[in-house]
Amino acid sequence: MDKIKIGLPRAIFNYYCGDMLSRFFEYLGCDVIVSPKTNKEIYSTGVKYANDEMCSAMKIYFGHVAYLQDKVDYIVIPRIDNFGIDNQMCTNFMALFDIIRNTFNVNILNYNIDYRKNKKEYDGLFIIAKKLNFKEKFIKTAYIKAKKDLKMLNKVKINENYHKLLSKNKKILLVGHPYVVYDNLLGRNIIELLNKNNIEIIYSDLFNKDLLDKESLYISKTNYFKYSKEILGSINIARKYVDGIVFLSSFPCSLDAISNELAILKCDLPCINIIIDDINSITGIDSRIESFCDIIERKKVC
Repeated sequence: MDKIKIGLPRAIFNYYCGDMLSRFFEYLGCDVIVSPKTNKEIYSTGVKYANDEMCSAMKIYFGHVAYLQDKVDYIVIPRIDNFGIDNQMCTNFMALFDIIRNTFNVNILNYNIDYRKNKKEYDGLFIIAKKLNFKEKFIKTAYIKAKKDLKMLNKVKINENYHKLLSKNKKILLVGHPYVVYDNLLGRNIIELLNKNNIEIIYSDLFNKDLLDKESLYISKTNYFKYSKEILGSINIARKYVDGIVFLSSFPCSLDAISNELAILKCDLPCINIIIDDINSITGIDSRIESFCDIIERKKVC
């Protein structure tokens, strides 16, 4: 009997729960296919399907779904509303399932996360797995093992990030959502430029999540968006150890527009705010990054 083929688009959600979902479905005995790293073809395809006003990250997501649509049996797309009343999500995390369902002719496995209505990750994945005819005990075991793997993986990444934070090298905090920072087209070029200039990169998403929430209060006591709070918290943790901050976002992200500007106003470090409007606009960023690295170098010498 052929294994069920599960597709995971390498965009947006994948940078938060992709590792866990891959392991969960693999432990169930499914074949998991993750779309390849973003390239210009995937981006161009996404642009054809997406609305002009959508951010580059959304357009990229469309491109990854289009890549997977004829290669898998199902594509997993969560709908995430909130992780509690003070941990709301961007509307894209709520809307993508419906948008994709109305754009593509694909079989979607969907689950909801809405803590205010007591809808949590395990409950949603349990329902999905039951629909795929997996047994209850098997589902629970697969989920526990997947979460354990993820915890260990994150622990290694976070420890490495803290280790770099305490080094004596030139350091910058790279602030941005993982689906922008780690994307092959959106963030890779900036990471390579910083590495080329011998800058140690501290990543804003690789800190203890409970600590980030508390630290964010020093910059804003009213922000109730989960990932914006984590970004602000990382800035407050790292500001004493880094030589500067690079803000990276995808236009027109309204949450970044608010949180980034607020952080810049309250921060006494050299900052550069890079907003990617279109993949073609990335080519003009090189000189800005190099100039910023010169500022960091001069500051370090002084």
